[in-house]
Order: sequence, then structure tokens, then C-alpha cells
Amino acid sequence: MDTGILILRLLVGLLVAGHGVQKVSSHLGGKGLEGGAEEFRADGFRGGVLTALAAGGGQIGSGLLFAAGFLTPLAATGVIGVMTVALTVKWRHGLWVQNDGYEYPLVLVGTAAALAATGPGAWSLDAVLGLTPYPLWWAALALAAGLGSGLLTRLVLHRPAPAARTDALGGR
Repeated sequence: MDTGILILRLLVGLLVAGHGVQKVSSHLGGKGLEGGAEEFRADGFRGGVLTALAAGGGQIGSGLLFAAGFLTPLAATGVIGVMTVALTVKWRHGLWVQNDGYEYPLVLVGTAAALAATGPGAWSLDAVLGLTPYPLWWAALALAAGLGSGLLTRLVLHRPAPAARTDALGGR
């Protein structure tokens, strides 16, 4: 069981961290910080460079903590938060990824929540430092805080779609 948890933690954590690296640099196929800022602007978010830095930094930090199995509930909260924002961006396209849907962010949210519930396994920094097992309520807290922070980020930083303008005669 510990081997499976380790593989899952490394896969998800390193992918999330790599996604963050792409937002803030030209490494791993990223388009640099300006490219990350443009991606957020195109998705309707305020903040440009600061938003890209915050998102990229959050993904790198939570992904690396998750991969290492260190402070696992906190790491899961970060992964759930950033992937909830991604889910809200993809929501209008439906579930399936082939239609640019939210399938992949949903899988990452579910994986982070599940690993917060099971714990990081014996091959983790949490286990080495004697921080495990975490009580199950930590998983519920990680899920609630992650979803809440992601939805709050969307609410605060997303610009509403421009309203249709009408002329004096009521036409468009």
C-alpha cells in the first residue's frame, strides 16, 4: 500500500509543481511569466503577472510538499485550491477533457482529497518526522479549505463578462 501511495503522491505532486513552473518560466514548455499572465487574462482574471506568480508559486509549493509527503493536509489544501480554480475555468466546456472540460482538475482534486484522508504513507517526510497519522478531520478541513479558497479566488479575481451594450433605440 505504501508503494502505491508513494507513486500517486509523486505523480500528482510533481505534475502540479511542473504546471506551476510553466506559469512562471519558460521551463517545461512554459511561455514565461508574461505568457502565464496572458493565460490568466485570456481566462478573464485580473492581476496579470501577480496572478500568474501567485498561482504558479502555489502550484510549485503545494506540488512539491505533496510529492514529498510533507505537511500533507496543507499540501492537499493547496492542490485542491489551485485545481478548483482550474475547474471553474473549464466548467463551461463540460466534464470531458477532449472538449477542454474539467475532468483533469477534478481528478487532481479527488486525488489530493483521497491522499489527505489516507495519509502520505510510510515513505514520506511526515512519517519520518512522526507527524502521521493525521486525524481524518484534517482531510475534511483540507477539502473544505481548498474548495473554499479556490472559489474565493475565482470570485475575487475573475472579471465579469462585459455586458452587451445597447444604443438609445434599444438595438445592439
